[in-house]
Amino acid sequence: MEENQNKEGQLNIELDQEIAEGTYSNLAIINHSMSEFIVDFINIMPGVPKAKVKSRIILTPQHAKRLTKALSDNVRKFEQAHGEIKDYEQPPIPMNFGPTGKA
Repeated sequence: MEENQNKEGQLNIELDQEIAEGTYSNLAIINHSMSEFIVDFINIMPGVPKAKVKSRIILTPQHAKRLTKALSDNVRKFEQAHGEIKDYEQPPIPMNFGPTGKA
């Protein structure tokens, strides 16, 4: 038996207090290569022309697909319990959004 698994074969996951508090995001930008998916979580504030990436998650393609399935399943369960989530139109992201090079 591995050290990080309990006797039922379940993974024992530790959640630090700082991580448990979470980070708010109202925008996610996703990019990918042949070997990974990169998800940048951003918090855009109205009237503020600059925004910072608050968290970056890098996933293998297999984990990205599993995450998609798990998120879809949870959205379906949420809507069954609370009704349809309205998808409001979002303004397009300006083309100059993102990191800029500096000389």
